[in-house]
Amino acid sequence: MVKSVMVAYALWAVGGPLGLHHLYLGRDNHALLWMLTLGGFGFGWFREVIRIPAYVSEANQNAEKPRKRFRAMVPPAISPVRFAGQVCVGIYFGTVALIGLNSLSFFYLIVLPLCVGAGVHLVSSVGQQTSDLKKTLTACLITSPIFYGSTLSPLPISLAASVTATQNRRFKPPQAPGSTQELGPRLYRLGLAWLAFSAPLGYCIFHNTTATLYYLSDCVATLLKIFWFLPWLRGVLEYVVLMPYRILCVLTGGGYYEETWRKLLEILLKEYTEREKDALQVLSLKAEASLEDITRSYRELAKTWHPDHNPSKDAEAMFMKIHEAYEILLRRHRPQRFK
Repeated sequence: MVKSVMVAYALWAVGGPLGLHHLYLGRDNHALLWMLTLGGFGFGWFREVIRIPAYVSEANQNAEKPRKRFRAMVPPAISPVRFAGQVCVGIYFGTVALIGLNSLSFFYLIVLPLCVGAGVHLVSSVGQQTSDLKKTLTACLITSPIFYGSTLSPLPISLAASVTATQNRRFKPPQAPGSTQELGPRLYRLGLAWLAFSAPLGYCIFHNTTATLYYLSDCVATLLKIFWFLPWLRGVLEYVVLMPYRILCVLTGGGYYEETWRKLLEILLKEYTEREKDALQVLSLKAEASLEDITRSYRELAKTWHPDHNPSKDAEAMFMKIHEAYEILLRRHRPQRFK
């Protein structure tokens, strides 16, 4: 079926950040990338204004006749844009993993490098080229222990993976004529990939909102501190980070005030989850309890219910309940302790 430039532009305008035009052109990897990054963080979506005719021409050529075999032997040209995209998406996937999966065992040794490598490989597989997934993941697994436990570890891991993916780039093998798959199975696979990416992050956000906000603020603060010697660049980055809030103010007719932003964060950070409310009841504390109040109450109750001092049958279970409640509230006040 011949693809239309007009239809591609229409889908780009209506659902470009979700990759509808790439789905229409059979570029499923590109569509998935856009779904997970909202159009390459917006920049890629705008850049495609001049790229869509080339995408349509490429899709029509692939439908008419397979690519020449000799291209499989010649590596594609190095693209600085693709390399930058690999690094950024690798960091993005790693940050999402840090937020949603950092409680898993061997996180920094296995989970984090695999997530970063998946992001890098996704970008390297966009369009007609791809890379060696095994070598990319191997580079991630080798680099990860060097920066074990660091908040900024996704950056060097992503750089190592991007260099490896670029060195092992190649054209995808041509598809056999008539091998185009139906839309249903394609959407099914894209849906599973999107769910696998978003489910851990969604769970973390809804069940541990406070720690997530604190972690994000710590990451932003760490990033800004790197550019202390370039105040103007630090100001630009801070402006970009707060851009969503500025846009919200414009859409709602409000003004941008730093004090308003701080109050908004305070409201978010004061919201207790259900587990935190239960923990407060266990320690007999009120919502406005400070860290000192929490520690004092915990020590008193732990001393009372410790199995070595309390002969009651329920002492051990109650002691564990008190300790768990203390850990939950401590995570709220000191989330960095649990990274």
